[in-house]
Amino acid sequence: MPLITTNKDKCNLSYTCIRVCPAKAIKIKNGFANIINDRCIGCGNCVTVCVQNAIEYRSSEDRVKHLLVGKDPVVAICDPSISGEFDDILDFRNFVGMIRALGFDYVVESAFGADLIAYKYKELFENFHGKYYISTKCPVVVNDIENFHSGLVDNLAPIVPPGIAMAKVVRKKYGKHVKIVFLSPCVASKDDVKIFNGTDGSMDAVLSFVELRKLFAEYGVSENSVEFSEFDPPFARLGGLFPISHGLFQAADIDVSMLNGGIISTEGRNNFLKSINEFKTQPDLNQHLDLFYCDGCVMGPGTSVGGRKFSRRSQVIRYVRKRLQTFDEQKWQKEIDEYSHLDLNRGFKSKGRELPIPDEKEIMKVLVEMGKEKQEDQLGCGACGYESCREFAIAKCQGLVHYEMCSSFTIKNMNSYIKELGTINSKLSRTKAALKESERIANEERIIAQEASETVSAMLQKLPSGVVIVDEYLKVIESNKTFVDLLGEEARLLNDIIPGLVDADLRKLISFHKLFSSVVLNGEDILNKDVHFGNTLFNVSVFTIKKNKIVGGIIRNLYAPEVRREEVIGRARAVIKENLQTVQQIAFLLGESASKTEKLLNSIIKSHGSGEEGKGE
Repeated sequence: MPLITTNKDKCNLSYTCIRVCPAKAIKIKNGFANIINDRCIGCGNCVTVCVQNAIEYRSSEDRVKHLLVGKDPVVAICDPSISGEFDDILDFRNFVGMIRALGFDYVVESAFGADLIAYKYKELFENFHGKYYISTKCPVVVNDIENFHSGLVDNLAPIVPPGIAMAKVVRKKYGKHVKIVFLSPCVASKDDVKIFNGTDGSMDAVLSFVELRKLFAEYGVSENSVEFSEFDPPFARLGGLFPISHGLFQAADIDVSMLNGGIISTEGRNNFLKSINEFKTQPDLNQHLDLFYCDGCVMGPGTSVGGRKFSRRSQVIRYVRKRLQTFDEQKWQKEIDEYSHLDLNRGFKSKGRELPIPDEKEIMKVLVEMGKEKQEDQLGCGACGYESCREFAIAKCQGLVHYEMCSSFTIKNMNSYIKELGTINSKLSRTKAALKESERIANEERIIAQEASETVSAMLQKLPSGVVIVDEYLKVIESNKTFVDLLGEEARLLNDIIPGLVDADLRKLISFHKLFSSVVLNGEDILNKDVHFGNTLFNVSVFTIKKNKIVGGIIRNLYAPEVRREEVIGRARAVIKENLQTVQQIAFLLGESASKTEKLLNSIIKSHGSGEEGKGE
């Protein structure tokens, strides 16, 4: 599981986490802050500044509870800054008793480990041969340099942190089989200890002070519920000053004076970043760097929110001073000699996670798109999380940010959107008025159409002939009462339930439905077709209303008296008309033939008459 995670449901996109992240390890994606795990150095700044509690570090509570119920003895190694965190507990012996009440078998201070590595630093600084070092007691410092400053990896002091040194002491004193839990203010330690897995400096869990308070509450452990208890040996001398600036080096009497010391000690995010940059770029610095990323371990991200730095610092000093009142120098020296042969060295490796620096043309392209092409516009407001617009542009080229994170860019675009929305709203108002007028006209037309439909339906019901209208699937759209009566009693009963037989299947109502199917398919009307239906003879006309979609039919019962008389008269008239036309055609032909015969006979008579006259002469 990653060291730092985000609860997307709680994230309100304040960009506060981006502003405090020194590693550019946070990217806004899918609407919330995403941790880029391979860039995260575990400083925990994002956790402490997120007022929504949307960013969390990995919990170790369940792991520790599992260890406490196991068969192997469990040792708690307490970071010296614990006295600054638990200033609400009046006596440190009560505090030790509370830890034991959770189920820990041994409770020791990592301050003795700080004493041991302090002498390692003294030896390193006194024999550095012109090569200056950066202290490695802070895991965040180590992570930052391994990730983003490949050229400085060789300058990291090859010495384990105090907690690991104490783990080595614990395994030698209490046995290799013991389980070790480190009580620490440092979130980065949760991952840093993994580097030492499989060695005598390995730890089984790292529990933050906040998590320790939660266990006290869960188990009902308080100062009033326990008896006094002392820390288990070995005891420290000045190693308890480790959590504050210069504290570690005082433990080994290392000279930290300005004139002779040759060591720059600093703490806090901004000082840390500046010191690393100058160490890398200023060859005349000629100083070792003693760094805390936080404002000392007393203000680590694993401590309770709202702690006061100098109050905690005073508590640490007061605790060490109190311990020195009963300090046994000879016993301490004997134990230092006993464990001084432990291997407290470590190595480092560059992880090469520096981001490529874009060229000037790419940077300027982003600045122009942001409307920041002028130098005076590039100072930046810091709202995006970057110190200047130029740094933001570089991050944009590196794929870490998007334009919407720039407030001035967003405001500028918002103003454009507002203007555009004003134009759109104006158009919408006009469109709304036009739609309202169209709706009024449509309503009027609908009323007219409805009235027309009702009129047509009333007329259909008055027609003496059966009328039916069907769709392309021969489903009845409308029919009149005459049509229903023509079909018989069953149709009338159905009509009582479904007026007009609407949606009934015509194929189940009449046997001559194929006439309707034919007109639907072909679009050609079928007029005056006589068909038998039961004991009745119908005269059927089927015609297209909407081609291939809707057809209508008019059906008459030829056996009905009124229809029979009308039909007989109509057909007699048609026969008379047809016969008259035939007679007229015969008369015409006869007339034309008589005329030709008359002409022929006259020609013969005339010719015959002329012959007789010649003979008599």
